[in-house]
Amino acid sequence: MEKNKKNKPELLAPAGNWTMLNAAIEAGADAVYFGVKNLNMRAAANNFELSDLPAIVEHCRERNVDTHLTLNTIVFEEELEELDRILRTAKEAGITMIICWDMSVIQKCIELGIPFCISTQASASNSAAVKFYEKLGAYRIVLARECTLDKIKEIKNKSGIEIETFVHGAMCIAISGRCFMSHDIFGKSANRGECIQPCRREYKITDIDEKYELELGEDYVMSPKDLCTIEFIDKIIEAGVDALKIEGRKRSPEYIANVVSVYRQAIDLFFEEKLDEARKTEFVEKLKKVYNRGFSSGFYFGEPGSESYTKTYGSIATTRKVYIGKILNYYKKSKVAFIRIEADDIKSGDSIYIIGSTTGVVELTIEKMMQDENELNIVTKGNDITILCDELVRQYDKVYKIVQLEE
Repeated sequence: MEKNKKNKPELLAPAGNWTMLNAAIEAGADAVYFGVKNLNMRAAANNFELSDLPAIVEHCRERNVDTHLTLNTIVFEEELEELDRILRTAKEAGITMIICWDMSVIQKCIELGIPFCISTQASASNSAAVKFYEKLGAYRIVLARECTLDKIKEIKNKSGIEIETFVHGAMCIAISGRCFMSHDIFGKSANRGECIQPCRREYKITDIDEKYELELGEDYVMSPKDLCTIEFIDKIIEAGVDALKIEGRKRSPEYIANVVSVYRQAIDLFFEEKLDEARKTEFVEKLKKVYNRGFSSGFYFGEPGSESYTKTYGSIATTRKVYIGKILNYYKKSKVAFIRIEADDIKSGDSIYIIGSTTGVVELTIEKMMQDENELNIVTKGNDITILCDELVRQYDKVYKIVQLEE
């Protein structure tokens, strides 16, 4: 395949708040997707206020980053006025695209002339479905996660609209995430963005007559590992996919910074013809540093087997962050950060995150710590220090130590 800039797919990153938004932008996202407080599939995530849309669009436009607003739940009759209000505000703000699948949203986007993308919730898994949405006026479609790479290629070759696929993040046991387990047990509907993921917990089975209980073993049989495509990202690009989507609106800013940065580098290296197996291995290790349930190739090469289910509850990340303090000042000319240590201790050679709503996420390794004119190797709670920091950080940004976890 000839590699040139016009073939380069869009890298689409999640954002749940300003910190995540800026982390995604600084890490190299071409576009961000996010929700406001109603009618999106991450109701439990941090969501923006509707009044934030003009500022978000302006902020992203200044940085040449597109904005995708998620309106991808089912919509009830009593919510049609709210839908109209959200979409008119989005139109006025200049949102790049709406992610949706409910016909009421599609109809309103057509009426208002807003570009729209069909959500994976529509379970579009063949070219006929894609053509149907294309005739309605869809600009892009996120294919069902159950599509294999070969099917994606076939659908792309028969389609006239852009194709988007997920490349990293959480996967759901239900087809395209349309699950009723959370609703049945807790009254929290996955189809309304309220899922509390009871499927990922450990369960027991009980003999009704004898009341004898058994745990289901080590396997969490309804909790898939996270999707990770970095080892075959070149094949997805070669398939002609137009947009590569990272899942994670409920995850942390450092997760966004790490994952977006890795996929940004991988995409760019592919087009420079420098993406080799050694770099892919390096990238996998970087991705393991932040929240993950283990990695799987999903459905890209066929239906996942039992090896695609996680063995533990929660994350198996190789690192965690520990709060140690905050930024008191940053001196731009000398590129020095002034930090107050408020918890734990910090040593020369430690790696840290500096996280703030405007800053996003800055990761660095401390080479030298100074207090007044003295160089220190270790600093404890209650002390103020200065360190070199090439990237701009801001007063009151939080500082975290990155702690390596034992396997």
